[in-house]
Amino acid sequence: MPLHSSPVHHPLFARFCLKAGPALDRRAGPAAHRRELLAGLSGRVIEIGAGQGLNFPYYPDAVSEVVAIEPERLLRRQAAQAAVRCGVPVDVVPAVAEALPVKSEAFDAAVVSLVLCSVRDVPRALAELRRVLRPGGELRFFEHGIAEGGALPAVQRALDRTVWPVLFGGCHTARDPLTAIRAAGFALGTWRRLRVPEGPVRLPSSPCVTGVAVRPA
Repeated sequence: MPLHSSPVHHPLFARFCLKAGPALDRRAGPAAHRRELLAGLSGRVIEIGAGQGLNFPYYPDAVSEVVAIEPERLLRRQAAQAAVRCGVPVDVVPAVAEALPVKSEAFDAAVVSLVLCSVRDVPRALAELRRVLRPGGELRFFEHGIAEGGALPAVQRALDRTVWPVLFGGCHTARDPLTAIRAAGFALGTWRRLRVPEGPVRLPSSPCVTGVAVRPA
């Protein structure tokens, strides 16, 4: 089966996201990081793995259109409802990150938010984002990934080989988004590491990075 037509269906995880996602987003901290991630965007934007549309309320008015890619059926249905309430035009599209059904160099910015952990082919997905961005276009990212030092990286790798992807919709905790973004040919701009949620408890998914990369001219 071609990659672009391969089904992505995680009904249990999707139902968990629909029920608990908004509350966890506010209490654990991602909502504030989403607002920061999208601040200052303008023009046409493509968002990969839009989920249930938790980013939609934070797009600024200067954005003329958002094409929101979401392959999971239940989440896409909720995203379409959230798009109706959004202050900017949002078109929710069924597709996967590795085969975007849009023209090359058609977007001013791209957004990935807690999604590179679960795409099947990260290099191919990032190559697609580079293809659809205009030269000089921004890639805004907010992703969790491999921890720095200590025992946690070994725990993350063990979980990725066993239960974590099964329980959390294909998510992997030990991927390295910064290295992957650089390898895809993007130029890293300002970025920083953070922990989500903040506090003394470190979950396998807590180490995060957020920032901006640019498709070189």
